[in-house]
Amino acid sequence: MKPGRDVSRLVEIMAALRTPVSGCPWDLEQTFRTIAPYTIEEAYEVADAIARNDMENLEEELGDLLLQVVYHAQMAQEEDLFDFADVVEGVTKKMIRRHPHVFGDENGDKAELVKGIWDRIKSEEKAERAQRRAAMGMEETKPRYLDDIPTAFPALLEAEKLQRKASKVGFDWGDPVPVLAKIREETEELAAELTAGTPDRDRIEDELGDTLFALANLARHLDIDPEAALRRTNLKFRTRFAAIEDHAETTATTLDAMSLNEMEAAWQAAKKK
Repeated sequence: MKPGRDVSRLVEIMAALRTPVSGCPWDLEQTFRTIAPYTIEEAYEVADAIARNDMENLEEELGDLLLQVVYHAQMAQEEDLFDFADVVEGVTKKMIRRHPHVFGDENGDKAELVKGIWDRIKSEEKAERAQRRAAMGMEETKPRYLDDIPTAFPALLEAEKLQRKASKVGFDWGDPVPVLAKIREETEELAAELTAGTPDRDRIEDELGDTLFALANLARHLDIDPEAALRRTNLKFRTRFAAIEDHAETTATTLDAMSLNEMEAAWQAAKKK
């Protein structure tokens, strides 16, 4: 089979890989659940290529992410649920419906108007989806306001989205100052657990989680993406730790042979640079 520029070739390749007997044994063993972690991983690798401004790698990573979509669609087709064409049709319908200011008659010449249109249509789609599920006899749990925030999100991102949605109905502080006070309160409670006579690991984890949640809230109030802020610090840590490695090489030693004081001195030197 030859490669091609049409997405249909990718669909054909995936179908061949999943064909019993003649297909790939590994691919044939996979399920939605086993492939899901790879889907998340590929999305992160796309984001990483963008962060590094590596457009050549971005092209490759987008292909890997597209493969994940085709993979899930192929497995769904095998179970007579839907196929790749259904996925494409569904998302094109959604984009046309959610952009009436582009494809219809509504006025959306400002970002806030577009956001209002988007939120209204999403609410309509959610209601329609509930009606379809009810018509199919699928049991519906009582809908909750925060249900549309996926629990599969990275925890920091989930926290930010939960807080942002709760703020839409007034459950929020008015400015960052009270959030800072909340962070101090949480760190004090964490310190109390750490210094307790018999530290309770579950309570320590609980208080640490509360502190991280409050920090995510502060980031939102400052209009800073907490994931981006932490990635920036992670990159800074990588760079400064690499300087420690370089120092070890220039002094003919190894990382595990360096003392903490030597590491700290190299760290501070890199920080000054």
